Amino acid sequence: MSSTMQVYDPVAPCLTLPQKSRQSLDGLAGKSIGFIDNSKPNFNYLVEDLSKVLIEKHGVKAVVKQRKRSASQGLSEALMNELVSQTDAIMTGSGD
Repeated sequence: MSSTMQVYDPVAPCLTLPQKSRQSLDGLAGKSIGFIDNSKPNFNYLVEDLSKVLIEKHGVKAVVKQRKRSASQGLSEALMNELVSQTDAIMTGSGD
């Protein structure tokens, strides 16, 4: 198993708003990681498995999950702000 991890940044720049700088994590140990569940079937199972791996093998302090009302809607601004305030990084996912 490799001791390095390659991470891709899937964020495209928004051409209509000023760009904010993003900070990279120096590691996962001690961090809180957020997941946005898109409400499709089976994503909750994937998040549960990922959460265990992140905590047990990578020292993640906490995993915070928010579920969208439906796959076609975004996460509400209030829930997104809550997730941002509680975590060091956020991942969104898709199930089926």
